Amino acid sequence: MFTGIVEELGTIIAIGFPGSSPGADPGSDVGGDAVLTVEGPLVTSDARPGDSIAVDGVCLTISTIADGRFTADVMPETLSRSTLGALAAGTRVNLERALPAHGRLGGHVVQGHVDGTATLESRAPGPRWDDLAFAASPELTRYVAEKGSIALGGVSLTVTWVTDDGFGVSLIPTTLAATTLGALAAGSPVNVEVDVLAKYVERLLRAGVRS
Repeated sequence: MFTGIVEELGTIIAIGFPGSSPGADPGSDVGGDAVLTVEGPLVTSDARPGDSIAVDGVCLTISTIADGRFTADVMPETLSRSTLGALAAGTRVNLERALPAHGRLGGHVVQGHVDGTATLESRAPGPRWDDLAFAASPELTRYVAEKGSIALGGVSLTVTWVTDDGFGVSLIPTTLAATTLGALAAGSPVNVEVDVLAKYVERLLRAGVRS
């Protein structure tokens, strides 16, 4: 698991689609998987193949590692639910290592299992912060609560308001400087992981109704 506290801004070195048809636009060939190569000297400093690293909020397993870079396989399910399939070489990404058993839970419980994406509608700069408004489907917002936790691009944030088709967050100076959210432009998508507790509560309530 992760906590949504970004450790490093990494860089996408390459993204390959080994299952794509020859000559086809790889990003549109959702039937295949992808191989992601990411540069992140800090998160790879003590990592080994088989370890987990969250890339923009998506939990990936390291396949190979060398010289401050790692590769990871990305399955079709992940490509269809997240922004990873649209990444290009040179794109900056939020990176976080998995939480050690003795580590501090600085944000909230983040699994790295992205539920979908939201789109930045607007950002309103404050004296030292930004207020961001996102559009999202009701399938996502039904799990979002005002003053509850949400992970956007792997960043643990507190929800400031929520409606059926969107929600808002506020970014402190540290988040603006240390994550990709500081430069996110209006119209851009971002990976969303809702609070896992909300999903389990819904599941249990449904099971109780059926019984």
